[in-house]
Amino acid sequence: MLEFFTRLNDHNLPYPDTIHPIIVHFVIAMVLFAFICDVIGYFTSNHRLFEVSWWNMFLATIAIFVAIIFGQFEAGLAKPYALAKSVLSMHTLIGWSLSGIIAAITAWRYVIRLRNPYRLPIAYLGMGLVLAVIVGMQVYLGDQLVWVYGLHTVPVVEAVKDGILR
Repeated sequence: MLEFFTRLNDHNLPYPDTIHPIIVHFVIAMVLFAFICDVIGYFTSNHRLFEVSWWNMFLATIAIFVAIIFGQFEAGLAKPYALAKSVLSMHTLIGWSLSGIIAAITAWRYVIRLRNPYRLPIAYLGMGLVLAVIVGMQVYLGDQLVWVYGLHTVPVVEAVKDGILR
């Protein structure tokens, strides 16, 4: 059984496909949906949307750390070539930064929720917009790693193993 976990497949992974993108798509969806719920709740005075937003941010805070763990593991197995390294480094830096930003915003949201669950300060919505923009930048970098540089795709993995890409 240990042999199964130590062997790498055609994608240079010990399991069938990348897990990081699966988890990170949940984080992206939860953060953006939380922001949308906050904006709609703010303008319609529908405080139930604030509760939806709170739980989305809470779960996103947990999920981003799981996504980072798998991202770090899979990035190490990717054996990135020179052209992809700068994008991967920036993606990693922003990912770790986002974990702290999301945790801080969620903590702020918790305090807001305790004080008055029926209102949100406009500053919180502004920070939500900033967070949405940072998440958008991170999505762009992640898309580049897969669709432009082909990390963990079979042709790129083979090219790196054969020494064609360095």
